Amino acid sequence: MIYIKNKSEIEKMRKAGKFAAELLVYLEPFVKAGVTTLELNDLAEAFTKKNGHRSAPLGYKGFPKSICSSINHVVCHGIPKKEDVLANGDIVNLDVSPIVDGYIGDTSKTFIVGGKSSPEAEKLVFDTEKAMWVGIEQIKPGNRIDDIGNAIDDFLTPLGYGIVRDLMGHGVGRNFHEEPQVPHFRSPRKLAKIEAGMIFTVEPMVNLGTWEVNFDKSDKWTVRTKDGKLSAQFEHTILVTDKGYEILTKV
Repeated sequence: MIYIKNKSEIEKMRKAGKFAAELLVYLEPFVKAGVTTLELNDLAEAFTKKNGHRSAPLGYKGFPKSICSSINHVVCHGIPKKEDVLANGDIVNLDVSPIVDGYIGDTSKTFIVGGKSSPEAEKLVFDTEKAMWVGIEQIKPGNRIDDIGNAIDDFLTPLGYGIVRDLMGHGVGRNFHEEPQVPHFRSPRKLAKIEAGMIFTVEPMVNLGTWEVNFDKSDKWTVRTKDGKLSAQFEHTILVTDKGYEILTKV
């Protein structure tokens, strides 16, 4: 069942989304060569606690850290480690989901370490962010959830990218993952109508090669591209308004 948020819940989601955005902004200067993903995790956790909040990923279904850090061919759910040292030219997605007064803000961004990478990596990051905006522009009452993925697919597929199908956007609120699921690829059927008061994420995961992925059998979390090629992701939490949408995870 899709849960329509009331005015009080929407205001709490605004606060959660704003802090999530601030957390990503705080982390950005530390995303540089020589820094480990564990250091980024610990910075995020300390900043979150200092502001009186909690990290939703920490302990969620056994996830051991406070953020997800996904480097190069890791699609999502990368676990921060001291062994994962960033290098110039890497692309790394940081996914943060703080809990503020019981509600969760969820956002992510792919950074280019050192500000420069290969032309294909830079184009992948640029096109993935643009694809997120293409999908967001479909959000308004009267449209359907599948309109989001259809628009993203129409933009990305002609460019030769693989759009991950095993993981999707989702509703968010008091719970980390709620209905509706939000595909980022063309849907074979009509999905739910978009209504004011819905809150969900748009977060395309885009691969340079095949859309297919492998799930790590040892840590149960890390998702990698099947062919070892690069992957990028951007994510915002969106509120559906009477006339369109409001991005909750912008500073």
